[in-house]
Amino acid sequence: MKILVIGSGGREHALAWKLAQSARVQCVYVAPGNGGTACDPRLQNVPITDLHALCDWAHQEEVALTVVGPEGPLSEGVVDLFRSRGMRIVGPSQAAAQLESSKAFSKAFMKRHHIPTAEFETFSDASLAHAYVDQKGVPIVIKADGLAAGKGVVVAMNFEQAHQAIDDMLLSDSGVVVHNEGGARVVIEEFLEGQEASFMVLCNGLSALPLATSQDHKRLLDHDQGPNTGGMGAYSPAPIVTPQIHAKVMREIIRPTLLGMMKEGHPFTGFLYAGLMISSDEEVKTLEFNTRLGDPETQPIMMRLKSDWVDVLWASTEPSVHSDERSRDKHPLDAVELLWDRRVAVGVVLASHGYPQAVRKGDTIEHLPQETEDCMVFHAGTSKAPSHWTTTGGRVLCVSALGGTLTQAQQLAYEAIKGIQFEGMQYRTDIGWRAKRVI
Repeated sequence: MKILVIGSGGREHALAWKLAQSARVQCVYVAPGNGGTACDPRLQNVPITDLHALCDWAHQEEVALTVVGPEGPLSEGVVDLFRSRGMRIVGPSQAAAQLESSKAFSKAFMKRHHIPTAEFETFSDASLAHAYVDQKGVPIVIKADGLAAGKGVVVAMNFEQAHQAIDDMLLSDSGVVVHNEGGARVVIEEFLEGQEASFMVLCNGLSALPLATSQDHKRLLDHDQGPNTGGMGAYSPAPIVTPQIHAKVMREIIRPTLLGMMKEGHPFTGFLYAGLMISSDEEVKTLEFNTRLGDPETQPIMMRLKSDWVDVLWASTEPSVHSDERSRDKHPLDAVELLWDRRVAVGVVLASHGYPQAVRKGDTIEHLPQETEDCMVFHAGTSKAPSHWTTTGGRVLCVSALGGTLTQAQQLAYEAIKGIQFEGMQYRTDIGWRAKRVI
């Protein structure tokens, strides 16, 4: 069959790479793709970004299954568009994607359905937001209501940072935040302490298939210093998510979310990502929801997946007959059991000069290693000229490796990184350090 992956980042390269390993696949298209997907003979880039034009192309090419990578097309209704043409697509409807595209919607939804999360208030008036921060004190968390490519959250450790974030999100017209209908809004919530973890499931209505656990590293610099980024690396599995915590998350967060979306008329399909905060006494709260797979968590997770990814995603797109929790029939997704490599996977992001603020593009990338059974370089912000690759974005590559232990996976990934060169290259040298503290 022909399969289409929508997106251009490292997550999409990893998804396409895994899908292409299935014996059922004739070709995996990536729209628009990147330099890495352009050079893989198993993949083919499609230079179409307009969603209606892409839908027309996929229908004409008789694409059997489409997988959506980034949040932007989901918030624009790409799933509704493809389904209106009778095509299978993995992702939530535009209404269900509000769990990510609107922080205000998401927090209000969690409050309505008693899903554990931080205390919060929502503001569109900057003066009221400033007054709330003065009343509550710091540290405090400021979140833009709309999509912001992973840059819409500020953990303010002092009043100056908090007030600056409010002004940037409500009064600035920088274009970083895509405001939702009704204008600029911010969600201000209490600061939670503990460890963050990524918990992702594949859904269809009330069915939820958990993926391998993972943790990513948001800060730019070693020891979690520097500004927040879209993610500088990740590893899987995450020891902090014990079997007890896993069961608690499914019981108290995932299932109530799916039931709540069903009751509100927006059955959730596709990938649901719960960003967790796990306290020292194993209390779990939801930091946020994403309605797609995480990046860079997808890269190490795909390294560990042994099941046929096409079979799994196909099962998730079978029509759902769920009506309510008590009388629901079995869905094909309920019968799927994922097989995972027991080894540890580590993914280290290589970023451009100036990331995450003023990103420089156009630097030549040299000495990329060949793919091996245990090490893969997933491309993100790259393009391919006849003789070389160049940087085209903030996060450029994700070097991902498998090892029998966390230390072995780290050694393999960092050994591969030693040969890669481009001007201004930035990366962390401590990806996975939190897992060692848990172990």
